[in-house]
Order: sequence, then structure tokens, then C-alpha cells
Amino acid sequence: MTNSKNRNINMFFQLTKRHLIVFFRSKITVLYTLIVPVIVLFIYILFLRELEFSSVRTILQDLNISLMDYPELERHLGAVIDSWMLSGICAVTSVTVSIQTNYIFVRDKDTGINRDFLSSPVKGSLLIGSYFLSNFIITLLINVIFLFVCFIYLACNNEFMLTFADFLIIFVVIIFSVISATLCTTFITSFMNKESSLTSVIAIFSTAIGFLIGAYMPMSMLPSLVGNICMFIPATHCCGLLRYSFLVTPFENLKTFVLDPNNGLDVGGDLIAQLENNFGFNYNFFNLTISPAYMALIVVIYAIIFIVLNIIAGNNLTRIKDTKIIRFRRRNKNNS
Repeated sequence: MTNSKNRNINMFFQLTKRHLIVFFRSKITVLYTLIVPVIVLFIYILFLRELEFSSVRTILQDLNISLMDYPELERHLGAVIDSWMLSGICAVTSVTVSIQTNYIFVRDKDTGINRDFLSSPVKGSLLIGSYFLSNFIITLLINVIFLFVCFIYLACNNEFMLTFADFLIIFVVIIFSVISATLCTTFITSFMNKESSLTSVIAIFSTAIGFLIGAYMPMSMLPSLVGNICMFIPATHCCGLLRYSFLVTPFENLKTFVLDPNNGLDVGGDLIAQLENNFGFNYNFFNLTISPAYMALIVVIYAIIFIVLNIIAGNNLTRIKDTKIIRFRRRNKNNS
């Protein structure tokens, strides 16, 4: 019994190792997976950042606040805006990288490699579990690398205000986001048997997911019906949790600065209220405010739901299509 258990554990990790080698052996795939979030970051720096700042300047103008009089205020505002956008890009990265990594088992089904696995003494549950684990490891690794790129960007702009506790919270949220993304994307792509189908889905996800989860623009800017529908997407709440972990300290520092009586900002409270409305981390769902605590609960509930769904649909990951064999047999039968 013990030998059989040890053999299964060894097979499980060997399969996981094989999937990781398949992914990292393709340098183009690794480079593409890494470069996509970096390209989004550059697009933000070159175009979207100024757009976000213009909306803040409009608020400052309405409140008769000049950044020329408060140079330190600009740094605090930059930390809030950049942290808001970077956390959104991190949330998008967890989804896009996870769905791209699923090409491993889709290719195995497309090429019939999973047939070879299942014809050996490998259990289907071990093969499915190895796909999950390899997807999680790759997605987490890419997300952590991009996370440090974000930290470097904040540090270069003199906007890095995160504490060690914030970093730990961010890392934990990243792990939960990756788990959630892995469960969701694996379930969706488990019904695909062709790499061409997965390529189309990746293109759709990469284009739409950032807008659907409120990563690139506040949810308040979306029509109320669309915003409420988007609240049913698990990644939306992961995005909110990442925003909370990124923004809690920069917002506290901003509040401390603008509410300091020595700075003479009599409208500091109004400024904070409008910034929290545009760049906050709470969501409204049918006029109900969803705080980070409820977001975490929702993410856990969705994770449990998708675990059950993946167990039910788990055979899709190892399903073998015998269409070629059937055609071959029909051809031989006709020839005879």
C-alpha cells in the first residue's frame, strides 16, 4: 500500500515536471507570456497614465487646488493612481497567463499524447492534478516576476510606499488570484480539443478581460447593468482585493497629507472622497457596497464552486477522441 502510494506521488510530480519542461522549453512561449503584461504596462505609461492624471487634475481644478503649491501632493497622487492601475494589470495577468498555459493539455489532447499517458499505469486523476499544479506554478511565477517589475516602476517614480505587511498581503492575494484563475480557465478550456480553438479564446480573453473586471477603468464608469454583470466574474473580486492591498497604505499617506492642518487644504476631505470614488477598491453591486472582506469570501466561494465543476468535468482533460481510429477502421472495412 505504501509503495503504491509513493509510486503515485512520484508519478504525479514527474508528470508535473514534464509539463513545466514542455512550457519552459519553448522560449517563444515563455517570452510571449512574460512580455504581454509588460507591453500593457508600457501602454499605460505612455498613454493611459496621462489620461488618469487628467481626470485628477480636473478634480483639483474644481477644488481650486494647484499642484504648484503642493509638490508633495503630486507624489502622493501619483502613488495612488499608479498603484490603482498596476494592481489591475496584475489581476489581468493572472487570468491571461493561466489561460495561455492551458495550451499544454489542449495540445496533449490535440496530438494524442494524453492517449499515451492513459495507456500507461498513470491514473487519470494524477494526470489531471499534474495539469493543475503545473498551471498554478507557471502562472504564479510569471505573476511574481511582473509584481517585482511593478515594484521597480513605483520605486523609480519615488512612489513606493508599501510596507512589509503590505507586501505579504499582496503576495497572499496573488496566490488566491492565481488559484482562482487556474480553476476558472482550466474548466473553460477543458472542453477544447484543438489548439486553434484555444488560440481564439486567448485572443478574446486578452482583449476583453481587462475591461470586464474593471482593471483599466473604474467600474463606476460602466453602465450599471454591465457593472452588475461583471460582478459575477471571479477575477473582478481578485482585482478588488489586489487594489486594496496595493492602495491601503498610499491612500492612508495621502489622507495624512491632505488632512494635515499645517498644509492649509480646507477641501482635503472632498478631494479624498472623489479620489476614493474614482480610484477606490470597494464595489457597488445593486447599490450594495462590497468591501474587501466580502470580496475575499466571494473568491473562496467561487473557488469551491469551480473545484466541484472541475471534478465533474475532469474527464474532459483526459478525454480521447478516436475519430481517426474510427475512420481508419471504416476505410479498411470498405477496402475489404
